[in-house]
Amino acid sequence: MSLDASVIDQLAARLLAAPPALPGGEQLVPDWLPERAFDRPPVPAAVLIALIRRPEGYTVLYTERSPDLRAHSGQVAFPGGKVDAADADVGAAALREAYEEVGMRRQDARILGFMPTYFTGTNYLITPVVAEVEPSGPFVPNPGEVHSVFEVPLQRILDTESYGRFRIKRNGREHSTWQIDHDGHTIWGITANLTRQFRDLALGEVAL
Repeated sequence: MSLDASVIDQLAARLLAAPPALPGGEQLVPDWLPERAFDRPPVPAAVLIALIRRPEGYTVLYTERSPDLRAHSGQVAFPGGKVDAADADVGAAALREAYEEVGMRRQDARILGFMPTYFTGTNYLITPVVAEVEPSGPFVPNPGEVHSVFEVPLQRILDTESYGRFRIKRNGREHSTWQIDHDGHTIWGITANLTRQFRDLALGEVAL
């Protein structure tokens, strides 16, 4: 068994088998504190952490958001978005978004499990959905949402030396996130934080 396959097997055993229950507002602490308190309930969302099977080993799929989008334009992200009323659950939402953004076919993906929810300073409650993907064709960016698509080798994601820190000031306070630089792309913010949580969970270095 390859190292990648061993990691996948271990990861599947450490993930949540079902989507986690969404915590109540009083239990939520955002990744950074906004200037004003939220005046509405958090928005449920899902992202897909797609482990792509390639001949040379597994990779992790990322998108670079379109520069024309109003929110987070040009940033690196996982496929994902808000959970729609028509979505059966967060897994269905993540797969739907992946199809809409990069043309990933649902039948190519096998959901391995779910990670704990992540609450953002923009009032989104994100559930990361982890899936193994054997693509039947190339990923094609939807130009209305995605500028480009790229993959990072899983072994690079698992290596602690791949991680640095990204610092940004919000409301006069310095805020720090994880950062990964790969092939001209800078992964930071929520996406980098979720990547690091995925890495720690895959290697068993944190508890759920």
